[in-house]
Amino acid sequence: MASLEHLDFLDEYQEDNRVEAKRAQGGLPHSLWETYSAFANTLGGVILLGVAEAEDKSLYSVPLFDPQELVNEFWDMVNDPAVVSSNILQPEDVQILRSGGNDIVAIFVPRAGFRQRPVYLGQDPYTGTYCRRGEGDCRCPRHEVEAMLQDRDNPAPLAGIDRGTNPH
Repeated sequence: MASLEHLDFLDEYQEDNRVEAKRAQGGLPHSLWETYSAFANTLGGVILLGVAEAEDKSLYSVPLFDPQELVNEFWDMVNDPAVVSSNILQPEDVQILRSGGNDIVAIFVPRAGFRQRPVYLGQDPYTGTYCRRGEGDCRCPRHEVEAMLQDRDNPAPLAGIDRGTNPH
């Protein structure tokens, strides 16, 4: 992902299935991890720390006390298997950007590969796996978690499909 310095036109964005805003003025919010899991297990997305939602649903930046400290704390926690099952990020996926005169932290979460899913919180995939539904994070139903586990553990999910010939 290309490095950015400014996130212009933030007020034109709204939360949706790929964008989540969090004020984070008191530190990393607990709900950040649910969103990380949900984005990783669904389509990916960006988590914006230091961003709030106005009444008209537009987004705006708010002052963060120490954005670099939030970044450092995030990296410590995302690499802790007691917090989350898998770190699927590269260093360039977490950036400090400027918007509206404030620093914000942007965490670009890719969709996890089928061998990495489910990405879950804590030690139990059945209670810690989230998925994105609209602009909210929902705990995945057991059957969806089982499907992800089966896909992950199946060494050849497309076995039996002969791509070299056309039977018709």
